[in-house]
Amino acid sequence: MITVFGTGTGAPVPADVLAGARLVVGGRRHLASAPVPDDAEQVVLGPLAPALDVIERHLKVASQVVVLASGDPGFFGIVRALAERFGSERLDVRPGVSSVAAAFARLGLTWDDAVVVSAHGRELRTAVNVCRARPKVAVLTGPGSGPAELGAALRADARVLVVASALGSAEERVERVTPAEAAARDWGTSVSVVLCLDETRLLGAGARTVAGSGVGPGRWALDEGEFTHRDSMITKFEVRALALARLGPRLGDHVWDIGAGSGSVAVECARLGAAVTAVEKTLDGVERVRANAVAHGVDVRAVHGAAPTVLSDLDDPDAVFVGGGGRELPAIVTACARRARRTVVVAMAALDRVPAVREALTGAGFSCDGVLLQSSRLAPLPGDVTRLAATNPVFLLWGYRTPVSHEGVAL
Repeated sequence: MITVFGTGTGAPVPADVLAGARLVVGGRRHLASAPVPDDAEQVVLGPLAPALDVIERHLKVASQVVVLASGDPGFFGIVRALAERFGSERLDVRPGVSSVAAAFARLGLTWDDAVVVSAHGRELRTAVNVCRARPKVAVLTGPGSGPAELGAALRADARVLVVASALGSAEERVERVTPAEAAARDWGTSVSVVLCLDETRLLGAGARTVAGSGVGPGRWALDEGEFTHRDSMITKFEVRALALARLGPRLGDHVWDIGAGSGSVAVECARLGAAVTAVEKTLDGVERVRANAVAHGVDVRAVHGAAPTVLSDLDDPDAVFVGGGGRELPAIVTACARRARRTVVVAMAALDRVPAVREALTGAGFSCDGVLLQSSRLAPLPGDVTRLAATNPVFLLWGYRTPVSHEGVAL
């Protein structure tokens, strides 16, 4: 068996955990403070692979192995790597209090409705998108992905950052700062976790229903009546349902809604977990987008401006929905396709624009497919009978970026 002991946020290692150990693996500070037996081999954790090789050698001769880890080793910790290499049945895991639990405890906040994301050894953009999409987020930091970098990326968002440093030690500090203040500081290397809070939404009604860890909404493709809109200028729910299926918005994604109008697509993408930027050229439209986002308990960044000009100021998206554009539509789609990481979905009423949009998508290296959506809804007639009322037909085209191999060949 491998005993995996989590030291929590500064808890001492009991002597009985290490009694009889022939190999003790851990960080330098863990080994220095723990009562390691004199005859035990010690391995300071650095690169993981060599440490795992030493553990395997000791297990072959039935040697007792102890691994010391910070916090809860099963929470973004070494338990995953040990279980993959040796099997979970060989692990005796004794968890400590994780840095996330400790940070929320310092604030007196519950965290059953929080989302936890790691930026340690991962792209920071995913953590940023989660912070934009959810009102209560814990970010595990890493080199190049600390409070300063997170704050710089969230300058335009109404957030409070709680930076918890060296939790459980004599140097522990828990500080509340704005994103701009975080970006201007040198935080050193002792940061344990950063909590990102949207206090307006946390205090508002329904915050718990949108803040859950990966739990999506109970339904989508909402009726048009659930949004404020002008003169029925809104993406109909039949079109929205297929558009959402092709966009695939999820937690950690960034989605653009171009020509947002009422923002119905933007709001639905946000409800499904994505960070969303809605671009709308009219001021009253921008206000409608914001009002609909508030009404549905989500955060949508509404940008006033005309595409494609305004797009140069936006962070790259994973997926894009284009629901307006007029004569500029092909140019807008081309600009979006150059930036989108995964997919672009375009809705249009004019048949004449379909070839140009297809060419814009394929010319940017996207596969392209589409459909003409024609639907009829049940509508009442006098005499307690029902007719079918046709909605306006809409062309929906979508393109997926063609994967490319390391040799530059399309897969």
